[in-house]
Amino acid sequence: MGERVLLAGCGDLGLRVAQRLRARGDEVWALRRHPPAPVDDGIHWLRADLTQPHSLHALPAGITQLVYLPTPDRRDPAAYRATFVDGLGHLLDALGGTSLRRALLVSSSAVYGEHAGDWVDEDTPPAPPGFNGAALLEAEQLLAARAACPIVLRLAGLYGPGRMQLLDRLRAGQVVAPRRVPHWANRIHSDDAAGAIVHLLQLADPLPLYLGVDSTPLPQDVLYDHLARLIGAAPPADGPAPAGIGSKRLSNARLQASGFVPRWPDSRDGYAALLDA
Repeated sequence: MGERVLLAGCGDLGLRVAQRLRARGDEVWALRRHPPAPVDDGIHWLRADLTQPHSLHALPAGITQLVYLPTPDRRDPAAYRATFVDGLGHLLDALGGTSLRRALLVSSSAVYGEHAGDWVDEDTPPAPPGFNGAALLEAEQLLAARAACPIVLRLAGLYGPGRMQLLDRLRAGQVVAPRRVPHWANRIHSDDAAGAIVHLLQLADPLPLYLGVDSTPLPQDVLYDHLARLIGAAPPADGPAPAGIGSKRLSNARLQASGFVPRWPDSRDGYAALLDA
């Protein structure tokens, strides 16, 4: 008997999750403000706005698993809090919790601050430097307080099909990289991120927190120089580290210990495969 899964927010990553859930025999509902035109993909689309509680009155009964991965409609503190904190509360209210056995929040490594290149794992205290990380951390705390079997997956920077803006900017010479002091970059392929979500949903006894990242953090200049060579672009000039993103090396040891094996443990290989495709 498959699960009845609700994806709250279903963009590119959500669709990759939905495909995997459908393949294992689950029923999948996907909630968006503007659902796509109907296609024969086996997904039950729902039109609703997580920030508007009245729009959530017609949710299906018997949802057993929730994946919360919405995208705010703008990048500012009010929108992030309305989407991740208020929206999560509205949805948990609407679901009622009677059948919900597992709830997974897709969070971000943005909850961590500056660590001067040190290793960071699930035991590292969060210290979000920006409003986005602060809202996500508050959502994590809300999920822990209200949901049965809450799981948080803090993702590193996503790349994959349709997420090739970095390569476009390298071609255009619009990228700089700090070279005198390493600034560490952490990535995860979108297919591995989707695979990790589905893996955690089916674990018999999951822990409440995991880092979703590949196995090979890289100094930003090393990654950018490699990608520039792949596309025949000039290496980026020396420049400041990105603002508001602390330098750290994220560890996926807990996720791998749970049995998850990333297909792309090194983003250099993942990017190369994307270019070959």
